[in-house]
Amino acid sequence: MNKNFARRTLPALAFAAALTGCASMSGSTSLVDGTRGFDNFDRVGEANWSGIDGAIQATQGGKDPAYLVTKRSYADFTMRVEFWASDDANSGIFFRCQNPTAISDETCYEANIFDQRPDPTYGTGAIVKVAKVDPMPKAGGKWNTYEISARGKRLVLVLNGTKTVDIEDAKLASGPIALQWGRGTIKFRKVEITPL
Repeated sequence: MNKNFARRTLPALAFAAALTGCASMSGSTSLVDGTRGFDNFDRVGEANWSGIDGAIQATQGGKDPAYLVTKRSYADFTMRVEFWASDDANSGIFFRCQNPTAISDETCYEANIFDQRPDPTYGTGAIVKVAKVDPMPKAGGKWNTYEISARGKRLVLVLNGTKTVDIEDAKLASGPIALQWGRGTIKFRKVEITPL
């Protein structure tokens, strides 16, 4: 290799690599990518979480809901979640949770996945006890995409390209993310988060 070429090119390549590394560090993080991602979570409660057919899933558990809870806390972020739910599934994506070992819709915001919820005003597409949805969309029996945005007190949910929630609520400022199994079958094949 020409010494002058190497002297000019190698530092430039090192600088470009450093810039690329910074961009990926400040960009999105894959919490779940196919069957990988269990190392990003702690398990709370009993459910048979497993990696199968390019997704992590749970189909049964104990008498109480179970969760995969991120080891890291998040304040402001955007998140994209690809999920499949059975018609009878009771699940949700909880965020800004206050206690990572005791997840609830009182101590977290819950982007609900629950087509058969007895009170559909807080069913699929709603933030339980915070923002109602009308009409309630159905997620059962197909792959869906949730886009969740939390910027200060502004919370936005977009389900399959349709905005279902756009509100302001300052009750919770930061905390871990939790994926829930409560009933039926729930699968997550991609969960990406971008801290803001």
